[in-house]
Amino acid sequence: MKKLSVMTAFAFAMLACSNASAMERTVTLAIENMYCAVCPQIVQASLRAVPGVKRAIVSYKEKTAVVTYDDASADLRALTAATGNAGYPSAPKS
Repeated sequence: MKKLSVMTAFAFAMLACSNASAMERTVTLAIENMYCAVCPQIVQASLRAVPGVKRAIVSYKEKTAVVTYDDASADLRALTAATGNAGYPSAPKS
């Protein structure tokens, strides 16, 4: 029983360490193909559907999306794939 308790405590400690290394990141994406007032809503919904995305603010005027995400759950590839699959290719804005 003691061995089980030690193993359980170790597992929880490892889980806590992996979550502690996760960072919140923010990226600005340049979005293509936004030509109407509904486009930003579609882009925003596609980004928010990505696990780990905390915020997605899309600007029709600037043709950008500012996305805040947990890098343990999401990455840049997932974000650009989500917008691309919705019909709005994107790339990090330089």
